[in-house]
Formats: sequence, C-alpha cells, structure tokens
Amino acid sequence: LDLIIAIVIVYLVMAVLFENFIYPTVIMLSVPIATAGGVFGLALLNLYRFQPLDMLTMLGFVILIGIVVNNAILLVHQSLYHIRTDNMDIQAAVMEATRNRIRPIFMSTLTSVFGMCPLVLIPGAGSELYRGLGSVVIGGLSLSAILTLAIIPPLFAIVAGMLERSTSKKNIIQST
Repeated sequence: LDLIIAIVIVYLVMAVLFENFIYPTVIMLSVPIATAGGVFGLALLNLYRFQPLDMLTMLGFVILIGIVVNNAILLVHQSLYHIRTDNMDIQAAVMEATRNRIRPIFMSTLTSVFGMCPLVLIPGAGSELYRGLGSVVIGGLSLSAILTLAIIPPLFAIVAGMLERSTSKKNIIQST
C-alpha cells in the first residue's frame, strides 16, 4: 500500500508541474524498470548473503521511486523546453535533450550507486540492516539509468508528437 501511495503522490506532483496528465505517465514508465532492477539487485545479493524482504528493504523501493523519475523528468522537461521555447522539431528536441542530459543522468546515477556500495559491500556492525536497501537502490538505479535512456525518449517523441500537434491545431483554430 505504501508503494502505491508513493507512486500516486509522485504522479500527482508531476501532473501539477507539467500541467498535463500524459507526460507524467510517460515518466512513470521508468518505475517498473527500476523495480525490476531493484529485484535483480536483491536477488544478486541473496546469492551471497541472505537478505529478507524486510521493512528497510521495502523502503529502498520507495526511495527508488523518487530517485529514478528524476532521470525521466530531466529528459521530458528539456525536450518540452526545446519544443516550446526553441521551436524545435519534436525529434530534434528529443535528440538534443538526450544529448544535453545524458551526462547529468550518469553523474547522479554513478554518485548514488557508488555512495550505496559501502552499505552493501563492507561488512560491519549493523550493516545487515541496510544491506537490502542498498542492493535495491543500486540494482534499480543501474538498470534504470540505461533503460530509461533507451525507452523514454522514443516513447516521449511519439506521445509529444500527438499532443503537440493537437495543441497547435487548437491554437490555429482559436486564432482564426
């Protein structure tokens, strides 16, 4: 229930910020990718040390929801900026946004992954408490960083193509 509430809250905040219900849906498609990566990270950890799916591990999935949408938000926001402000073609705007934002996406992902590595790799007193959380975040961020760049830009180009065309037709009709 907590995961569903977290997803709904993130979706509604993005809907308010983008003033649209469709663009947040495209962004939220990065969440299942991250969840799959989190499950894979936890399964990989369980090959070496048993880690139950406890409350802190579930907290890792909630944290993951908030973190992974940032990459998709960067891509969608920059694409919309190029489309609306720079009057770029949708395909060119998505390509330029991906080119502009790939470095910040990888920088934030790598710093988060390397920051979580001590939680998972270094044994010590109390480390077993946070090991599950760290493995979920590392696995989810790693898979999400790669697949978000492969899935979100083309999907956004398709959706934006439909939405921006309908918006421009409405503007033409209203101006005449």
